Amino acid sequence: MRRCPIRGKSLQEATSSQFVAFPDLGLSPVALSIGPFDLRWYSLAYLAGIFVGYWYLLKLIAKPGSPMDRRHADDLVFYAALGIILGGRIGYVLFYNLGYYVQHPLEIVKLWDGGMSFHGGVVGTSLGIFYLARKEKLSWLRIHDYVACCVPFGLFFGRLANFVNQELWGAQTQVPWAVRFVEVTPYGSILGPPRHPSQLYEAILEGIVLFAILAWMFWKTQARYEPGKLVGAFLFFYGLFRFGIEFIRESDQQLIGFAQATGLHMGQWLSLPMILCGLYLMLTAKRRRVRVEPTLGTASVS
Repeated sequence: MRRCPIRGKSLQEATSSQFVAFPDLGLSPVALSIGPFDLRWYSLAYLAGIFVGYWYLLKLIAKPGSPMDRRHADDLVFYAALGIILGGRIGYVLFYNLGYYVQHPLEIVKLWDGGMSFHGGVVGTSLGIFYLARKEKLSWLRIHDYVACCVPFGLFFGRLANFVNQELWGAQTQVPWAVRFVEVTPYGSILGPPRHPSQLYEAILEGIVLFAILAWMFWKTQARYEPGKLVGAFLFFYGLFRFGIEFIRESDQQLIGFAQATGLHMGQWLSLPMILCGLYLMLTAKRRRVRVEPTLGTASVS
């Protein structure tokens, strides 16, 4: 990074001292160290997302008209976790850094160092749902509706972990809440320029706001009786949020050329199909409405 010295002090230092320096926050990627073992916040974020999501799923299926019962939900946690981990990692390797991992294949298993694709995790989770639905003769689309309501928990914790890891940061900015992250350069690690904490923006939009939208639709409307409406809303709003945030999120170093050549970041290209698919599922949900027998109570819901 080039610097313009002014009386022994760089221009960047002179103009950036007013912003939050990440080291001053006292955050570390490692939550707990026991001998040679490091328990990282990144790993805890995935575990928290899965367990809190499972707890919320049990709340959802306790309502009349659930597409599955408790034993199906228990099995689903295993398939979904497997899909998230395998799909997320494979998606990151294929979409974001294939060249590097072809040269360093053993690095693929180092999940604790970060590098997961949400879009790949969506595909992996969906494959797990398809398998469970076919095996147990359940409605795969309605299971997707219920699972979609639980995903924002994982997104929220995951984005917080991205912030702690100092990864996926935003573009340079002068907003008062900008953060100066530690950046690795050929000359060593330095305190970089003020940037958007885009990880926190995504935690709010993809986690809190998306959860609120889906919770309102599930608990306050008849959306859960219209197969595809909830998962459609999830895909649509997540896609919109992600597409918009990418404008102020720094592109991955290895994909800067791709973004310049295509005019959009990889995350935006991957979000476009989600937006279109989500919109289709929402607009066509009413025609798929079917008579739903309850798991609790006596009245059917049609």
